[in-house]
Amino acid sequence: MSVSCLEPVCVLRNDAIVGESPVWCAATKVLYWVDIRRQKVQRFDPATGINEFVKIDDIVTSVNRRKNGGAILTLRNEFAFFDWESGAVTRLGNPEPDRTGNRFNEARCDARGRLWAGTMGDRDWQAPTGALYRFQGEGPATLERDTVIGANGTAWSPDSRTMYHTESFRYAIFAYDFDLERGEIANRRVFLQLDPDGGEFPDGMTVDAEGFIWSAHVGRGRIGRYDPAGHLEREVQLPVTRGTSCKFGGEDYRTLFITTAQETLTPEQIAKDEPLAGSLFACEPGVTGLPTIPFNG
Repeated sequence: MSVSCLEPVCVLRNDAIVGESPVWCAATKVLYWVDIRRQKVQRFDPATGINEFVKIDDIVTSVNRRKNGGAILTLRNEFAFFDWESGAVTRLGNPEPDRTGNRFNEARCDARGRLWAGTMGDRDWQAPTGALYRFQGEGPATLERDTVIGANGTAWSPDSRTMYHTESFRYAIFAYDFDLERGEIANRRVFLQLDPDGGEFPDGMTVDAEGFIWSAHVGRGRIGRYDPAGHLEREVQLPVTRGTSCKFGGEDYRTLFITTAQETLTPEQIAKDEPLAGSLFACEPGVTGLPTIPFNG
């Protein structure tokens, strides 16, 4: 079967070490995103091309809007509320104080506004020390899955009956039956398995309005669109090797925004081969995305 390939454009030249966690705000028409290693929460205005940022006193691994205003972040080890205008960060606690070698990675909200956040080994990415938590803002986070290897992108089918969760260093995306009312997962199975020796691993992801899964594959610079059965339907081919995540935004959610990274590239590789590594890209793939759900807490 032939697979169509889309070419994105660079909408913001940037030097993000690890650009991640893009999230569209329809009210203000800006894209929020983070640079994990430079400790920045950022917002990009596609209409003006202006990218603003606030630097945080910790690594910041994900950003999600809050229903009550501001945002919720995951830092190295803690959840935190964030106010853009003042820069105030209110730390909300560490769900795994006994796992000192871990850090948070990606986090996303389900249709009820509960935050699902995963952890991973900060230095040993292959260690099965990560976990997946559900956080509702009141009380401690609930451990939903343990022995995770590189917790990463999370997304839900349009009807919320299936949750997809990436474990980067199992080189796999798993599907779960999802109980929206109770916020529970069951029946874990492999949705997509990449070859561990294939030179790429799955990273951030999103789901479009047709229920197809878009997964960023770090190493080969591609974003794959997969049907609900796991078959590759089309690709976005980036001019850099480290596309980290993607999210729909813009008018009617027709634009797919893509974050990228410089991490593990040498200065010589960046200068010679990947001068756009760390930049923001976008394309209009001919399908629409789903509105981003804010944190309900």
